[in-house]
Amino acid sequence: MPDALFDFLTGGIAGLGWWGMLAVLLVVTQLTIFAVTLYLHRSQAHRGVDFHPLIAHFFRFWVWLTTSMITREWVAIHRKHHAKVETEDDPHSPVTKGIDRVFWRGVELYREARALRGDIEQYGRGAPEDWIERHLYTPHANLGPVLLFVVNAVLFGLPGIALWAIQMAWIPFWAAGVVNGLGHWWGYRNFESADTSTNLTPWAFWIGGEELHNNHHAFPSSARFSMRRWEFDIGWQAIRLLQALRLAKVLRVAPSMDIRPNIAVPDADTLKALLSHRFQAMTDYQRNVFAPALKDEAIAAGAKLRKLLPRRLRKGLVNDGRWLKPACREQLQDWVQQRPRIQLLVDYRARLSALLEARSHDAAERLRQLQQWCQDAEASGSAVLQAYAARLKGYALSAA
Repeated sequence: MPDALFDFLTGGIAGLGWWGMLAVLLVVTQLTIFAVTLYLHRSQAHRGVDFHPLIAHFFRFWVWLTTSMITREWVAIHRKHHAKVETEDDPHSPVTKGIDRVFWRGVELYREARALRGDIEQYGRGAPEDWIERHLYTPHANLGPVLLFVVNAVLFGLPGIALWAIQMAWIPFWAAGVVNGLGHWWGYRNFESADTSTNLTPWAFWIGGEELHNNHHAFPSSARFSMRRWEFDIGWQAIRLLQALRLAKVLRVAPSMDIRPNIAVPDADTLKALLSHRFQAMTDYQRNVFAPALKDEAIAAGAKLRKLLPRRLRKGLVNDGRWLKPACREQLQDWVQQRPRIQLLVDYRARLSALLEARSHDAAERLRQLQQWCQDAEASGSAVLQAYAARLKGYALSAA
């Protein structure tokens, strides 16, 4: 074999060594992650940020080139996930479809969801419908990866084909598998949201910030996923950079909350903060009401807490065992019914949750119910409920 041909096959016209190829791999795969999280997710699906047309179109082109995904379909499937989360209609919930299927066969679930054209029309509204979308990106979605294959082969030779294969597997594995699967199965939770979403790690830099999945489910339209001082969202840092360059406009971020001292009666500011941070209220209830009450129960019973109530059942207290298996849910309910003090806390949590989740537009009536809830909690004789009610009354959105 001629040396020139051998050199071309093993290195293409770029002639990069292995370290150079590794650098290219990291750049192109992370660029694909950014195109998905910044453009498809935060901008198109949730309208948390707008990008300059040049940036937006580059992201759209890159998604077409490296994934063959159609913007409208991705947006629709993701919006349906939020609308039907953890139900049989959720396109990729580990709760209903199993973690193994979502993690390893997430692409199949995506293909099944994109075949439901009625859902695509219903949930995909507002996605691009310009000339290039109608005549190139949508009807010729598979042309992008084919073009990428040719470019990689010419630039990098046979290693470029391996690079192409990794690029094709990158989003299916990290997004469809890790985020959609592990992000509803394993990790920590800042917010007791009405689903099983978790944060995979507080330092979210490898999957563009998508690791902070529980934060996202608590505040879906926020362009920033990090919620705690010690959390890092690389996608948000990229948005801030583009914003500084006047290439991005942030439309929404999760509001911050303050706790005002010495508020005697819940007011309109309390209600507004509660409705914006209803998952934070449930999280506070779990940590400041249930947790100390359970410790008191363990002390009274002369047993360790894990013996008194296994961890999986303790976690189920905050949502009446919604995500537990039927046998475990029944076990939890029996355990609660045998302990009047815990039953009281469960009942108050249910009342507060119903108040916050109600679809009523009568703010005055909601405020009256909140004031009554706090008054009843203060008169309940439960020290943890009384302390929680005092904290709750001070909720207010931060002016910052």
